[in-house]
Amino acid sequence: MSTEIDAAPDTERMLSNRDLRSMYWRSTFLLGSFNFERMQAMGFCITLMPAIRKFYPSNKTEQAAALKRHLEFYNTHPWISSVVFGVTAAMEEQRAKGEDIGDDTITNVKVGLMGPLAGVGDPIFWGTVRPVLGALGASLALTGSWLGPIVYFLGINIIRILVRWYGLKWGYERGTAMVSEVGGGQLKRITQIAAITGLFVMGALVAKWTTINFPGVISSVEADDGTVTVTTLQNILDQLLPGVAALGLTFVCMWLLNKKINALWIILGMFVIGILGAWTGWLGL
Repeated sequence: MSTEIDAAPDTERMLSNRDLRSMYWRSTFLLGSFNFERMQAMGFCITLMPAIRKFYPSNKTEQAAALKRHLEFYNTHPWISSVVFGVTAAMEEQRAKGEDIGDDTITNVKVGLMGPLAGVGDPIFWGTVRPVLGALGASLALTGSWLGPIVYFLGINIIRILVRWYGLKWGYERGTAMVSEVGGGQLKRITQIAAITGLFVMGALVAKWTTINFPGVISSVEADDGTVTVTTLQNILDQLLPGVAALGLTFVCMWLLNKKINALWIILGMFVIGILGAWTGWLGL
């Protein structure tokens, strides 16, 4: 996407830190009026209201036009959406100062940022940060430590607050230059690094958490002193590769997910297999 608004920006900013803080607090209610027609449009409009009032303090017509402009369809990851708030506020500021920025330009920039930022936010925060922190918290909780839920609660909220606040400031300071940065490869590389790191952590947790035991007896040998050595199927699997059953189950679940099988059906299937396996004796604790 190309715009003609990348000229040297006016270094004098109209929004103070107080205005940005007001926008930040409003942005936390982005999903408060979510609807299936315009998704997050109402929350976006409410978030921009302090900036719109500052840019058009005495022109109610311009205020109304700006509010209407930001009631159009909008939907992306709610945390990283702060970047879009900042960029949009910077564009509205340039327009209020007399720059030739039309409604279509502002809308196109918002639409152009929605997709790439959603592609960054979902895998990083929903696909990596939340599962990893949840896994770490659950690991502590399983040992009886009260730090488990605190680690998750504090960790996820500290990250959420920092991303929202600094995303808003960064977007406002960078302005429309963010559009070309998003179009480049920087965000894609960040997403890949986060995804690989998350896969390493989750892979380690699969081996730690997933326990599958096959108690079926393969052989039973009695020594001269009367000691009986029992070899089970699980003993053989552990000698070949510890955790191979958990690894195999993980690959099966991945294959089913790639086949578009609903995750709920996979979970219910594992419940059924586990119950039947324990009842028949070919699965054990």
